[in-house]
Amino acid sequence: MKKQFAALVIFVLALSPSLAQAQGVVTGAEQGSADGALAAGPVGAVVGGAVGAVTGGVGGLLGIDLRSRFHDYVVRQGLPSFPYAASLRAGDVLPLDNVAYYPVPPEFGMPPDYRYAIINDEAVIVDPRSHRIIQVID
Repeated sequence: MKKQFAALVIFVLALSPSLAQAQGVVTGAEQGSADGALAAGPVGAVVGGAVGAVTGGVGGLLGIDLRSRFHDYVVRQGLPSFPYAASLRAGDVLPLDNVAYYPVPPEFGMPPDYRYAIINDEAVIVDPRSHRIIQVID
């Protein structure tokens, strides 16, 4: 049983780039779990989900391949920018006043309650409940 599990882990790790498709933690976990289940049943789903989440997390919540598309989307919207005195980092909490939050379109695979804002002419993904920056889109 241990040899079978080890072989499964190696198999899933070898496929992890295609499982996660670098689309962030959420999408990576979902895709990895689904592909792992197809390849090796329930155990494969667990292992594939974990590997997909880790691999997808390397590129941030909004994966590497979607970042430039999202940036282009935000630029096309032409929305006003909110001035912020400090440098932007994930984990910073934005002020409650004068910041406009916009829904992230579903094609970017973000959790439906997350929003984006334009701060110092940069797009940031924000958890609107806490006003905490989740990811700065560069």
